[in-house]
Amino acid sequence: MKKIMIVGSPGSGKSHFSRKLAEITGISVYHMDMIYHNPDRTTNPREYLIERVREIFANDSWIIDGTYLGTIEMRLKECDTVFYLRLSVEECLKGVTGRIGQPRSDMPWTEEEADPEFIEYVRNFEYDQKPRMEKLLDQYNDKNIIILTSHEEADEYLEKLRNEEC
Repeated sequence: MKKIMIVGSPGSGKSHFSRKLAEITGISVYHMDMIYHNPDRTTNPREYLIERVREIFANDSWIIDGTYLGTIEMRLKECDTVFYLRLSVEECLKGVTGRIGQPRSDMPWTEEEADPEFIEYVRNFEYDQKPRMEKLLDQYNDKNIIILTSHEEADEYLEKLRNEEC
């Protein structure tokens, strides 16, 4: 486990999980949100994302946090392990609203209020994004794909990994 992707709906805990995994493994984590978004809330073009992701691939090991369907297949080709945080819509919405007002290392700004458009995106993730993502995960079933369906299950996995590392 040296080249790792962490995917799932916004609010599922991908960034939290990736930071904890990085602490345990010593592998550097890269947040797709930090590559895509600028502090002024503008976004970078897809070509920029592709270029930055390719730069990450040059490293011997990495953790890339973020679903980003536009680059998911290129990342699937390069990774050896995928963590899929498959939490309920309700849990993801709690995750999104619970981080309002909290500075985050995985985002270049602090959300001051819930963005209705983003909330709708999270609500529709399982219909609009999840089928395509899961189809790609099925196509790359030679990868070590670990599906975690709750925060408790994710924490238990990390604790088990921490104990193995000791």
